[in-house]
Amino acid sequence: MKLLTTGQFFGMTNQSLQLGGLNLTDTEYTHPKVDWHYHENAYFTFILQGRVLEGNRKERYHCTAGDLLFHHWQEPHYNLKPKGFTRGFHVELKPEWVAEYDLAASLPEGSIRFRHPAVKLLMYRIFAATKAKGTLAAAEVDSLLLELFATASGKAGISTRTVPQWVHLLEEFLQEDPDSHLLSLSQLARQADVHPVHLSRAFPAYFQCTLGDYLRLLKVQRASGLLADPNHSLAAIAADCGFADQSHFIRTFRRHQHTTPYAFRKLLGGC
Repeated sequence: MKLLTTGQFFGMTNQSLQLGGLNLTDTEYTHPKVDWHYHENAYFTFILQGRVLEGNRKERYHCTAGDLLFHHWQEPHYNLKPKGFTRGFHVELKPEWVAEYDLAASLPEGSIRFRHPAVKLLMYRIFAATKAKGTLAAAEVDSLLLELFATASGKAGISTRTVPQWVHLLEEFLQEDPDSHLLSLSQLARQADVHPVHLSRAFPAYFQCTLGDYLRLLKVQRASGLLADPNHSLAAIAADCGFADQSHFIRTFRRHQHTTPYAFRKLLGGC
């Protein structure tokens, strides 16, 4: 089984940055199949464009734009890429970075897929920081990454045994159905097979935010994934993601991503 060292990824590297104990790589996936391999560092894979299937010893992930995976060091996995353009952003954590911030006990074991949109939006901000003009501050990226870990520790507990089945059902439905924001509370409750009042009251206990906040974050996350494709106008993205109009889209996007959709599109290289 092949071992990949720091900065090594299959495909074509568009950009590679070394920031202290972090290595950040923007990579185009060019191999239709990558056999079992592992990396010497723990790292995140964030899909910016396209699709890829990734498998490990326990499960397989069908990933599209906006999907975020984490692999502990030396965790074996493989990749299958369908036809079309696929691009990923990788953040490798060297042991010295993990030790500096005392995160060894906090790193997820094995391979996991982060689903909460708040966690994914932070990774978009880390990526945007690497593309912004001017000197890239390691402190900024470190701060955002630590915020990501803190957010994930509070919002990624949905896999525990004590969580009721309706939570898993609802999370999967909200993540997989692009039109879930169009449904009423009663319709979402039917998807989860619970009473609407119970859903509304219990949702924050498992998702660490209200249902309305979660749906807004989800819309911004989906919009961020579409901005890399210049064939989607801002007006079309606003409509597809459930915003009232383009102005509403711009205001909401700026609030969560700290920049405008147009400026973010330029950072992604989608214009």
